[in-house]
Amino acid sequence: MTRMFFVGSFSLCAMMFGAIAPASAAEKTPAALDFRMKSLGGKEVDLGKYRGKVVLVVNVASKCGLTPQYEQLQKLHEKYAGRGLAIVGFPCNQFGKQEPGTAKEIEQFCRLNYGVTFDMFAKIDVNGEDACDLYKHLTSLDTQPKGPGTISWNFEKFVIGRNGTVVARFEPRTKPDDPKLIELIETELAKAPR
Repeated sequence: MTRMFFVGSFSLCAMMFGAIAPASAAEKTPAALDFRMKSLGGKEVDLGKYRGKVVLVVNVASKCGLTPQYEQLQKLHEKYAGRGLAIVGFPCNQFGKQEPGTAKEIEQFCRLNYGVTFDMFAKIDVNGEDACDLYKHLTSLDTQPKGPGTISWNFEKFVIGRNGTVVARFEPRTKPDDPKLIELIETELAKAPR
């Protein structure tokens, strides 16, 4: 009787854990998306909402020589959002004080000058002691072609694949319509969402 109880209990536990384990594994948020950030409107956003998408993470600024990249970022958003691309902009004032505005001023500038409709977040630090945890994580990775290390300037770009792995890091002067960046985005979009 003890043996029957043990076998029955073991079977019940196996069924319970068998049913739970795959669901838990499937729901685990990848490290690169396991952060909560404030939107430009002040709402807390779980970056896990981008799970299964290709994500282009860009630190942005309104008064930089590279600011016209907003136009190309918006075009990428319009062309690929329906296929699973999410562009996320993080304003930063660490480079030449080129993002001095308030959240409202940044939102108005982006909307009026470049028609930005992709997701924008609250101003953050991307380098140093006060860097947000997302950027501490991104800059710690040996992601090619740039590799690990601090952000060099506004409009540096990280590509996160559908599986949540950071697959590339591009210098600020790499434009959003650069053929290598476009090819990588299309390759990642062609993969099945996980």
